[in-house]
Amino acid sequence: MYKRKVNISNLLKKKSHFLFGPRYVGKSTLIREQIKDAIVFDLLEAKTYQKLLKHPSFIAETLPQGEHPIVVIDEVQRLPELLNEVHRLIFEKKATFLLTGSSARKLKHGAANLLAGRAWEARLFPLTFTEINEGTDVETTKALPKFDLLRYLNRGGIPDIYLSEDFNTELVNYVNLYLKEEVKAESLTRNIQAFAEFLEIIALHDAREVNFEAMASDCQISTSTLRNYFKILEDTLIGFSISGYTKTVKRKATARIKHFMFDLGVSNCLAHREISDLQSENAGHAFEHFIALELRAFLAYTNSREQLTYWRSTSQKEVDFLVGDSLAIEVKSTTYVTNRHISGLLALREENIFKRYIVVSRDEQKRKFSNDIEVWPYQEFLQSLWNNEFF
Repeated sequence: MYKRKVNISNLLKKKSHFLFGPRYVGKSTLIREQIKDAIVFDLLEAKTYQKLLKHPSFIAETLPQGEHPIVVIDEVQRLPELLNEVHRLIFEKKATFLLTGSSARKLKHGAANLLAGRAWEARLFPLTFTEINEGTDVETTKALPKFDLLRYLNRGGIPDIYLSEDFNTELVNYVNLYLKEEVKAESLTRNIQAFAEFLEIIALHDAREVNFEAMASDCQISTSTLRNYFKILEDTLIGFSISGYTKTVKRKATARIKHFMFDLGVSNCLAHREISDLQSENAGHAFEHFIALELRAFLAYTNSREQLTYWRSTSQKEVDFLVGDSLAIEVKSTTYVTNRHISGLLALREENIFKRYIVVSRDEQKRKFSNDIEVWPYQEFLQSLWNNEFF
């Protein structure tokens, strides 16, 4: 499997950690590869779940005397009450815990003990550009398929699906057996059918502004229910939103959110969409979505405090992504950026806020307009991003 950017061993040298990530992004594989001597409790295993449900103290009984072991509890959201025992063992036994989860909803919205700062939080996302491009199987040392844009825009970055010979079937099973069943199993909403229809609609609106009133009407639900559905997506790690940047003075900006599913393949499956041509409109939206996923993963993996936002003026000038006050990024899937592609960046540049103004595209060569707006081929941009050359 691909070598990942998250180094669990280094994280656990500092403190116990929650490791959150959607199902099948590789949390269990990462644990097997990086932690060889951990005590593992998998709460997806019925026998383990039942034992710890009845006897949380069983964890303490397994700890070796006089040592400071690493203990992994997989899918901890299934038994949030275990965190009281975890808290005690961190304090009394000096044990180090890795607590993985594919949903943070029950932990954050229930009465769960979040360990009062004794555990930090990390995230694991689908495969990134650099993880794929540097792909060597950590077990066999064999080279794995390098990054292919069209492949990624269709399949997304869930490891087994990116590598699958039958990725469409894999995606359908993932959506049906995980996304919808996960929501049903956690009793997150009473109307599963309405939520399933919402998932398809939101997938069609990926990388676009969200008009809550219009979307609620399309879904035939109330605005308050729609907002709750968005909260479910974020808490179960299925989707995320970025806010509108509103600090501009010369042009008034909108404050609506933009929403993205956590994975392009899952989004395509929900929307019944296939991208066969990189010149198509769907490919353009998917390309923007891809860059959003890369920026989000980079900021999380590097523990950056920079905030990811976007900007749109009330006169419809737009810049796709802003990273703190450092980078203004427009994403275009064209193979040759011209002046007509940079009107949003030019409008935002008048505010004199950001350090650099960049267009990420499928251009073959990096270049610069006379107004200092930079054009970057996406491969070079992402390589420089992951090399931390922009900050």
